[in-house]
Amino acid sequence: MERVLLNKVRYLVEQYGYDITVVTTDQNGRAPFYPFPEKVKMVDLGINYSDDNTKGVFTKISNYLRKRRAHRRRLTEMLMAEKADIVVSLYPSESSFIPSIKDGSKKILEIHYCKYFRLQYGRKGLLGAIDRFRTWQDEQIVRRFDKFVVLSQEDKGYWGKMRNLEVIPNAALFMGENYSDVSRHRVIAVGRLDYQKGFDRLIEAWRIIHQHEDCKDWTLDIFGQGEWKEKLQDMIEACGLQDCVKLNAPTKQIGREYANSSMLVMSSNYEGFPMVMIEAMACGLPAVSFDFKCGPKDIIRHGVNGLLVKNGDIQGLADAMMHLMADEQLRQRMSAEARKVVETYSEEVVMRKWLELFDEVSGER
Repeated sequence: MERVLLNKVRYLVEQYGYDITVVTTDQNGRAPFYPFPEKVKMVDLGINYSDDNTKGVFTKISNYLRKRRAHRRRLTEMLMAEKADIVVSLYPSESSFIPSIKDGSKKILEIHYCKYFRLQYGRKGLLGAIDRFRTWQDEQIVRRFDKFVVLSQEDKGYWGKMRNLEVIPNAALFMGENYSDVSRHRVIAVGRLDYQKGFDRLIEAWRIIHQHEDCKDWTLDIFGQGEWKEKLQDMIEACGLQDCVKLNAPTKQIGREYANSSMLVMSSNYEGFPMVMIEAMACGLPAVSFDFKCGPKDIIRHGVNGLLVKNGDIQGLADAMMHLMADEQLRQRMSAEARKVVETYSEEVVMRKWLELFDEVSGER
């Protein structure tokens, strides 16, 4: 989300001279991973919700309610002073109360998840009931905004008819002049090491692949960081895959890593819109992906620029990867088709949609 935000902000500042302030809650003095343009004003409200992640449930709830009040008060004070024309909220932090702040700005909500992301965990009992209630509550929240932006046509269908609903996907940024020739026996996966990205499922699929002698010279590189790092490393070693599967730290040169690979694999449980997928495809990588909610069905044409596998079918994911591993000519054909993703998801196309949306809510058209 930070990288998507940076890309938009940089475009609006450098191409159109927008005056932009980025407001955060939990920086704790840390610099952004990606540097923002100097003209962008960075404000942290010092709420620090994440400080309570390891505390007990009652302390966590008590602190959350207290910090929530501080969040609303400090954000209200800041917005009343700034007098912005447009305020964009990246769901969900302040989404429930920001439409009530009467600072004169138009309010836009942008969600980077699919509608049913809370339900993807499949929790039962009280927790499952809470997840279902909060999913229903989300529908009430998003209706209060001047515009509500989702990332895929698939997700739009889940929200139903709403007067304020718009679809604007993430953009496939220019990753450099290096493109994959799909000859290297290397598979790449990119994302946070947590439940959402489902790398445990990918490792299980790789265990199946590793049993086949003609696939032994292929390697899997996963780029990311997160709370599942130790769990995933233990899993790799328990499966005896430490010589062919590697967890790598995030890199700012991910385009180079795409170019040195021959396919992207996405094993997520859910997404809003997989920017990794369109970036990798723009570099010529065929994509093999579960058909999770949401995004792959919008991007992948099965058998043309990638392969879709029923969500959760680990054997199917392994089979799809092995199908591409065994056929370099097929990878080359899919690579040529994958690069066409920029025709639909180029920065110019996507940012034109945002500019049109800003003009519309500002009453300039």
